[in-house]
Amino acid sequence: MPIHILAKGWSEGISAIPYGWSLLKYAPWLALLYALKWYFNGAVSPSERNMHSKVVMMTGGTSGIGAEVAKGLASRGAQIILLTQHPLTDPFLVDFIEDLREQTGNELITAERVNLASLHSIRQFATKWIDNAPPRRLDMVVLCANTRTPPGGKATMTVDGLEATWGVNYIANFHLLSILSPALRAQPPDRDVRIIIGTCSSHMGGHIPDNISNPSTSKKTKKNGKEAAAVPFTPGGVYATSKLALMTFGHAFQKHLSTYSRPDKKPMNARVLFVDPGWSRTPGMRRFLTFGSLWGLFVYLITWPIWWLVLKSADQGAQTFLYAVMEEQYQRGEGGWLLKECRKVGLMRPEIEDEGVQKRLWELSEQTVEKLEKEGAKRRAAEKAAEKAAEQTAEQATENKGDGKKTGKQGASANGAAKQRKGK
Repeated sequence: MPIHILAKGWSEGISAIPYGWSLLKYAPWLALLYALKWYFNGAVSPSERNMHSKVVMMTGGTSGIGAEVAKGLASRGAQIILLTQHPLTDPFLVDFIEDLREQTGNELITAERVNLASLHSIRQFATKWIDNAPPRRLDMVVLCANTRTPPGGKATMTVDGLEATWGVNYIANFHLLSILSPALRAQPPDRDVRIIIGTCSSHMGGHIPDNISNPSTSKKTKKNGKEAAAVPFTPGGVYATSKLALMTFGHAFQKHLSTYSRPDKKPMNARVLFVDPGWSRTPGMRRFLTFGSLWGLFVYLITWPIWWLVLKSADQGAQTFLYAVMEEQYQRGEGGWLLKECRKVGLMRPEIEDEGVQKRLWELSEQTVEKLEKEGAKRRAAEKAAEKAAEQTAEQATENKGDGKKTGKQGASANGAAKQRKGK
């Protein structure tokens, strides 16, 4: 039919086609809209790979880009282990896994409860994972979990007293990978092991903090030879710092893996890759754009066509992650590459590759984690002792109440017996 319409327009003129001039008038604008949307959607992964038998551990795999990455991996046959803060019996998590299994035809999708805002929770899971002989199979670790305080928001704290953005985006990943290191190094030499870390271009505005436990107040600038006041907390500043620190640690972790001497004398087969997925329409981005407020959400809904145009969908944001997972060329080399729009790009901050900065950051991070875990252990012991004391008090009160009732009954029986004797 389109051929007949075009032929009629060619022979009899545009006016012979219904709404022909209107279509001709709006066609350039529609073409421009299509071109802009195609541009903002970004690249599509050109790589394809059979993921059957691959074991992939994921954080942030239940929402946003992480959920699309999990779906893409599961549809290619990978065994997915989702690390989530939800209880394993949570209806949302149960329905999410069942839906994912049904959509992908893959039953090898499970979850483990790991609260990234708790160092104790991370250690419990990771030590249980590596405490296995022979070592469990682990082909990939995909770190998609991410959090950010909305602009103008106040700092929130983790269980261990860390600022939430810093604690979840950096310290949690540092702690998890540090403990899982033996499991990654123990994989057979013919296995392609990848550690894929999600990052953001905002890392270019971050700084390596002096105070790992409170990075928002650790940056100091020199003025006239004197140190100026510490920079106050800003959501964007802490977020950028967390991403810069994570990339710096990732490079240090790659060196940590590469310098390991395997018992079989084979070369190390683990590679660290960083992925910048670009700006996408995810729950986190929506919270950022709305400033975490209802009024912001109202404005977001009104301006949604703009965000639809300039932001990727979660599926499009997942393309570079899938590229990092499946691209063959990343099986070899030194690792530590930054990928964006399904291609390798250069690093913009030189301190990421500075060995001195890496060593200092690692040491400070280890000291902070050790200190916080000791404090957490003392706190849990005190809470447990308090609960035990409360239980003992409640039991004693119950026993005393029972003894009182028994004494009362005995007294009543004695009074009754006395009355009976008196009556006789």
